[in-house]
Amino acid sequence: MKLAETVSGSSMLQIGDQFDHYQIRSHIARGGMSDIYRAYDLLSGKQVALKIPNATMIGDPAQYERFQRELEVMKTLNHPAIQKGLDSGTYNNTPYLVTELVDGESMRSLIERAAPMPPGDAVRLIRKIADGLAHCHDHGIVHRDLKPENILITSDGQPVILDFGLALTKGARRVTYANLSSAAGTPDYMAPEQIEGHRGDQRTDIYAVGTMLYELLEGHPPFSGDNNFAVLAQHMQGAVPRIDREQTGVSPQLAAFVVKCLQRNPDERFQDMHELLHAFDHLEVMDISALDRGTGPVTAVPFWRASTAKAIGSAVLLLVFLVFLALLLQTFHK
Repeated sequence: MKLAETVSGSSMLQIGDQFDHYQIRSHIARGGMSDIYRAYDLLSGKQVALKIPNATMIGDPAQYERFQRELEVMKTLNHPAIQKGLDSGTYNNTPYLVTELVDGESMRSLIERAAPMPPGDAVRLIRKIADGLAHCHDHGIVHRDLKPENILITSDGQPVILDFGLALTKGARRVTYANLSSAAGTPDYMAPEQIEGHRGDQRTDIYAVGTMLYELLEGHPPFSGDNNFAVLAQHMQGAVPRIDREQTGVSPQLAAFVVKCLQRNPDERFQDMHELLHAFDHLEVMDISALDRGTGPVTAVPFWRASTAKAIGSAVLLLVFLVFLALLLQTFHK
């Protein structure tokens, strides 16, 4: 077995390969930072999920800390909607994380297969996710990277939240990962405060919950664009479409619930998951005046002054400078 070559190179681990005391059974998924495998633990005799940094992240010293933090977070939590962490370590200078193996369908696959969903089904699913997040928040943990790809749904309809690698915990210092910007999250589900480079809080997860609920009801996220930059701009400037006018069966109260989750100003959203859960259970009395207000103004810096925009601007300026320098050198060589 050519383990070192397989881990550090561009190819993935193959079925039957052994990584530490785990035997690879299949490849489950590839994310922005890691590959996830179904593996057999030769010591315990159990099937597990094994997460290993992909080739672009190998050598980033923050990966070990990321996996350690993720394991500590998952071991702190005990809820049906939260994946359990089992172990972490380093093998052949490569960090890894071991979690329980959850057999289920990706929420992304569910959306592609079944959305737009009946409102009752969408609400029941998102409510279970919100209940798990309330448990996280009660323990001082904010996920910050909620998206359909990070949620599996078991055969009995139980959603399980995965990937706490970007989670924020009380007192945790900021960790910078190679190949990532300072803004944590995924463009379609990022709250405005994340786009501006802030660390976020419980209300950041509430924004993502509203985005996923909208997507279940409509079949696509509330904001779109030709590229990530355009999507981020829509989060900062766009108005949330009234889903009750686009989908039959969506009540104004449910549409107002979604709009409240997606307010640009965090102070205008539900302030914690327990408030959100209470609203879920009493949708009939939801204040629909939010539908007239749409989305409120951003209270922090404008998008063009945000750290993400500044980083993009700096990269463009650097590229222009390098092109100018190359042309200048070419002229001298003539």
